[in-house]
Amino acid sequence: MKRTAAILVTAVACTHAPASIATQPEKDGMMPVPKVIVFDVNETLLSLDPLKVSVGEALGGREDLLPLWFSTMLHYSLVETLTDNYHSFGEIGTAALMMVAETQGIEMTYDEARDAIIPPLRSLPPHPDVLEGLTALKKDGRFRLVTLTNSNDAGARAKLTKAGLIELFDDSYTVESLRKYKPHPDAYRKVLTALDVKPEEVLMVAAHAWDLAGAENVGLQTAFIARPGKTLYPNAARPDYVVNDLSELASILRNATPAAGNLSE
Repeated sequence: MKRTAAILVTAVACTHAPASIATQPEKDGMMPVPKVIVFDVNETLLSLDPLKVSVGEALGGREDLLPLWFSTMLHYSLVETLTDNYHSFGEIGTAALMMVAETQGIEMTYDEARDAIIPPLRSLPPHPDVLEGLTALKKDGRFRLVTLTNSNDAGARAKLTKAGLIELFDDSYTVESLRKYKPHPDAYRKVLTALDVKPEEVLMVAAHAWDLAGAENVGLQTAFIARPGKTLYPNAARPDYVVNDLSELASILRNATPAAGNLSE
């Protein structure tokens, strides 16, 4: 029986999955080394710590409510997609914060909510491993590196520039022109069309199981970055790679070379 080197290194990567996640079978068949690596931005590359502070201050010191705010924002981005409506991610985030405030009995105006969301959202710092990992992938020379985010065009460019990462990417894609949020299939297909690549030639990297489920649905390879508090979705196919950080993924991909070929018994 023959297996690709890429599949073998996936098995090694998956040993780092959080202990609470049920083990699932890996994909069968050949998994080529990707030509394009697509990165989610918020939480995957950039830390939400500044938002935790600003949202907490707006909610009277309740920093623990950040996950509720973020999940509410994601929830209503999907509502807008399914009902053929569109507001920017920042607008939805502002509305979501007002909703959370109301559930906690906290009075908050639209402007107050917006000020707590938009400026910090455009000034998020990269996670400690991101610069090293992206630099390693860039120096490898085999991959086109791009981003795909639910933020609008201006917001995506602003935050990547502020984080000092913009020069490491070949391009940045958003859902703004589509008016459909990830994990809608068209968001991922937009990148495939723009770069003229096949789904199996593209690796989607994210810290969100829902994002990887959307990429998997379109046929992309997937990599889960196990950021604190993030976990896999047991009802979805296990990602091709499960790693602790971006440097680990870069190391794995560096060893997954076409020259290794198939390994026979």
